[in-house]
Amino acid sequence: MYRNLLNRKILGVRLDELLAFLAFYLFFALSYYVTLWINRLGFQRADDPLFSVNSFFDSGGLDYLLKLLLTIPLWWLIFRKLKHWRIKNRLLLHIFFLPFFVIVWQQIYYAVSDFYGLGHLRGAFSVWDNYIPGLFYVLQFGILHAYNYFKENQRKLLLEGELRQAALKSELSAIKAQLNPHFLYNIFNTINASVPPEQEKTRKLIAELSDLFRYQLQASRTELVPLEEELAFVKKYLDLEKERFGDRLSINIQVDKEAMEEKVPPMILQPLVENSVKHGLATLIEGGEIEIKIQKRGGKLWFQISDTGIGIQDKETALNSGVGLSNTRLRLEKMYQSKLRILDNTPKGLKIEFSI
Repeated sequence: MYRNLLNRKILGVRLDELLAFLAFYLFFALSYYVTLWINRLGFQRADDPLFSVNSFFDSGGLDYLLKLLLTIPLWWLIFRKLKHWRIKNRLLLHIFFLPFFVIVWQQIYYAVSDFYGLGHLRGAFSVWDNYIPGLFYVLQFGILHAYNYFKENQRKLLLEGELRQAALKSELSAIKAQLNPHFLYNIFNTINASVPPEQEKTRKLIAELSDLFRYQLQASRTELVPLEEELAFVKKYLDLEKERFGDRLSINIQVDKEAMEEKVPPMILQPLVENSVKHGLATLIEGGEIEIKIQKRGGKLWFQISDTGIGIQDKETALNSGVGLSNTRLRLEKMYQSKLRILDNTPKGLKIEFSI
């Protein structure tokens, strides 16, 4: 129970991480206060208690509270807003942020202290209010960068482990399915030839199913295929599903013409489309619509697969548990460092988005 509580996130930060960060500040505020208390020989004076709230706020509390408030927006900018930047570029930002942090902190600290009649260093001694905050800035952001690097490294190790497991499952599936795809679609073609000419619809369905197996065999042997071929495969799959659903399934595909020759990983769309059909529309009596949108945006291909199905409440679990979704998520992260996003559709259903 306590672990679940500590893993809860507040503004994108885990509770245990937030508590550790606050404890870091409290430790330095207390250390600074105790140092000043010893320096003024407070332990020899009965009227100068160690645990005095007013005395603590005057001799360290205000100081580090202002440092904390200034650190939060800088942390958000470096580790959230600009997290896609290369690490060396983010480190260079500190050349500008460090003097900004020290100067702004000093001006606010002196202004607040003067307003409330609190003491602060003056004259030549004020140089320490440049050196100590600068040193503290380097220390805290050094720790934050080290921790962020550790988390990213752990995430990559976890991702590689998941990919190895997915690869092992694929190998086991291949071992179990020893039936050669060549044999399968050759059999389909043989069956197709034996169907009477008047059963043209049946012949067409068998031919499309044969084409699906042929494309799956091709997908296992190549890294990238033209988007046009991937779409043709998805359309054949949807044609077969439409034969099953009839008028209950509507299909809408919108693709930029200039995107057709772009190379994409094979079988990247079909698992997502199948997820929409199987988990979104299959249980609805009235059926629904599958919509596929593909656009070129800023040098990248943007994909959206949406449905008007029943939707999913726990989207995080769906991303990690469903075979089609989890395998596609892993492929996108490994090949393009891209995220698979699941959103609510309007008025109902789901939207799945990603870009490569």
